[in-house]
Amino acid sequence: MLIKPVLQNGALLADIHNASNGGDRLHLWWLGQSGFLLKCAGEFLLLDPYLSDSLTKKYAKSDKPHVRMTDLCISPEKLDMVGVVTSSHQHTDHFDEETLRPLAKASGGIKLVLPEANLPQARKRLPDSGIEYLAINDGQSLTVNGWEFTGVAAAHNLVDRDSQGRCQYLGFIIRRNGITIYHSGDTKWHDGLIEPLRHARCDLMLLPINGDKPERRVAGNLNGTEAAALAKACDAGLVVPCHYEMFKFNTDTTDEFVAACTRLGQAHHLMRCGSRLTVGGR
Repeated sequence: MLIKPVLQNGALLADIHNASNGGDRLHLWWLGQSGFLLKCAGEFLLLDPYLSDSLTKKYAKSDKPHVRMTDLCISPEKLDMVGVVTSSHQHTDHFDEETLRPLAKASGGIKLVLPEANLPQARKRLPDSGIEYLAINDGQSLTVNGWEFTGVAAAHNLVDRDSQGRCQYLGFIIRRNGITIYHSGDTKWHDGLIEPLRHARCDLMLLPINGDKPERRVAGNLNGTEAAALAKACDAGLVVPCHYEMFKFNTDTTDEFVAACTRLGQAHHLMRCGSRLTVGGR
């Protein structure tokens, strides 16, 4: 039986619209996998959304079926108030044509922040789709509709760069109204993470916890212990785990993460798909 989101469809949409528009607070909804919707000062940002069954359909008859664990919380076309979206890399659960195409159509066009190294492939996968591509590299910053993004190199499993030295996997430090969030995308621990994240003084970190197990035959991520340790090493105000309870073959429990955070004295919060978290700056 599928895990039921806390809020779903119309109820989730009502909660999104009813959340206060005050600029001193940021509202955050977990939409499953690494997908989050942010709302601050009445403006919306959608991080790495996967709101379809494209991977389940693609791999249904393969030796690596992507069996969904959590029910879809909302259809992308219902998020027509969203104008800015991120894609941390080109894996389909972070760049999903079946999410981005209807989202762009419903919104009348979206601005998609993504690694510059991914631009050619993104345009090939989604041509003539009403998407404005805004490229960024690690260490670079840009501001889109009041959201400030800084690229951080991600290792999935390595810090892969193209022939021009541009990272193919990025995380994003995101700032708005004095609130700082880090969304890692998919990454393992690497030496380039600590300095920019410690300097950023993140109020909130959104980190994967599904780990890296070769038998899954997919690129890995931080595990629960590593996610907790990274947040603690970078003095994060709060850390929220993600990238679990989506596909049966590539998930983990939150037990290790919670135990590590408790041991380290790191503030943390577990979200459920369709639930809301509200944070402020420090």
